[in-house]
Amino acid sequence: MNPAPFRRRPLRTRLAVVTSTAVALVALGVLAAAYVVIRYEIRNQLDLQLKQQAGTLVQQARGSGTGVLYAECAWLAAPACAQVVPADPAAPGQRGLVLPVTGATRRVAAGTLGAHYSDIVRDGRSLRMLTTPLGHGRALQVAVRSDTVDKGVEQAGLLLGAVGGGGVLLAAGLGYAASRTALRPVSRLTATAERIAATRDPAHRIDLPPDGKRSQDEITRLATSFNTMLGELEDAVAAQRRLVADASHELRTPLTALRTNAELLARAERLTPAQRDRAAGALGRQLREVTGLVNDLIELARDEEPRQLVERVRLDALTERCVAAARGHWPATPFALETGEVADVTVPGVPARLARLLSNLLDNAAKFSPPGAAVEVRLDRRPDALDLTVRDHGPGISDEDLPHVFDRFYRSRQARALPGSGLGLAMARQIARAHGAELTAERPASGPGALFRLRFPDGE
Repeated sequence: MNPAPFRRRPLRTRLAVVTSTAVALVALGVLAAAYVVIRYEIRNQLDLQLKQQAGTLVQQARGSGTGVLYAECAWLAAPACAQVVPADPAAPGQRGLVLPVTGATRRVAAGTLGAHYSDIVRDGRSLRMLTTPLGHGRALQVAVRSDTVDKGVEQAGLLLGAVGGGGVLLAAGLGYAASRTALRPVSRLTATAERIAATRDPAHRIDLPPDGKRSQDEITRLATSFNTMLGELEDAVAAQRRLVADASHELRTPLTALRTNAELLARAERLTPAQRDRAAGALGRQLREVTGLVNDLIELARDEEPRQLVERVRLDALTERCVAAARGHWPATPFALETGEVADVTVPGVPARLARLLSNLLDNAAKFSPPGAAVEVRLDRRPDALDLTVRDHGPGISDEDLPHVFDRFYRSRQARALPGSGLGLAMARQIARAHGAELTAERPASGPGALFRLRFPDGE
């Protein structure tokens, strides 16, 4: 049988066929065993009857000569047909024997072969015959009709066959019902996946019972995990759409300004030297702004760090380099660094990406710090983590803005007048998560300002 067409059948059909076949084979095996046992017991009862008949006839046969013990034996009207057979084929009195005499019968009479049972046919009737030694060179043969026993065995076989046929049909029905019940969540999962493929809408879900009434079998767990995956996919698609919408919105203004200044410079002969200088300066600033925004978007599009670039990074040394660079970018803002007892502690990561994360935090703190107010950078070791905190003394984060600080393109009212695209903190959190760290924003325990906490798992 070619299994290829069977494999192309629906899973429900294959499961029903396999289940029904297994149940049917077990049922047929049990019925076959029952038939063998019934047949053995019925024939065993017949053999016991023959043995009892032979025991009753032994005394009578010992006092008689060779020949048939019952005159009606030919027609089996007697309880049993019995005859005495000598070991010598030439002995007198053997002309009227009605039961078949073979060489085995002579050996039983001679004592060289033990008693045995045999099936014979006489006058069209089935007989069961016992041949047993009688002593003095003779054997006793006793036979009883076995056609009624054979008929009973046949009827039992037919009955068991009918039961087996019904069992096979019942197994097929139960197998189909079991496959439908077991694969119902899979059918819903398939239908949901097909709807998503057709509509491209990941908002669909598989309908499942409430948590308290939900079973914990593997298929239900698969459906639950599929729903969770759909939720993550929906969030990812929504985030992608928001990113595209926000990026297009943020790019529209600088691109319009770029086009305006480019058109002005295209008519440079009509402008004064001062006007040309202003237009060229504005064009350069806007090009840098658009370039920075595009670079930030490219950075945000990365989901994880390339594994081949990951190495052990000394966090204290990296922090010192980033603070030194920030002092050059923000000469009017003092930076205070305190590393404590975290010297020589390393964490796994990509140095350039971690430097970008710290630079974004330092630039954000410096941007909101009042002139002359220090940005405090502190590196502490906790029992199970490393904490790097960056605190400024600016206006702080309002209750309204705190939940959205790390959203892409989100800018508070205080930040709208300051330079930037609103991607720096979103990029910092993404880099932190890619390195297994946690970045949070909070209010300082005392005084104004904002505090950003970068927590790494305990390093080495």
